[in-house]
Amino acid sequence: MFRFIIVSVTFACLLAAPLTWAHGTGQHVLGTVTAIDAQRIEVKTPKGKTVDVQLNKQTRFKEKGNPKGTNLPSVGDRVVIEATKDDKALTATEVHFSAGKRMSPPAPPSIAVQPGSEPAPAQ
Repeated sequence: MFRFIIVSVTFACLLAAPLTWAHGTGQHVLGTVTAIDAQRIEVKTPKGKTVDVQLNKQTRFKEKGNPKGTNLPSVGDRVVIEATKDDKALTATEVHFSAGKRMSPPAPPSIAVQPGSEPAPAQ
């Protein structure tokens, strides 16, 4: 019985190891885009920290629902960035993004007229 447990635990460890190796050693940045241009993307994390990530020609962009599209993220979009760190700078290898909550313009105020009363004349 003891031998069976040892073999089972060893087998489980051998199966789990490649899963952790497959993920890589990159870093992740999660948050909302606050600025973007051709060389960098600035992200505000859920903790309020602003992170600057460099972009290059090898950076791939994948939009939620359209992973093969050519769209780029814009300010307000939610992102998960896979990046590598070199010389104290983060460089994006892949940017996953989806449209952030878009705020619709506020509706104009409505003026309620009570039955039996007339609106005030305009001056």
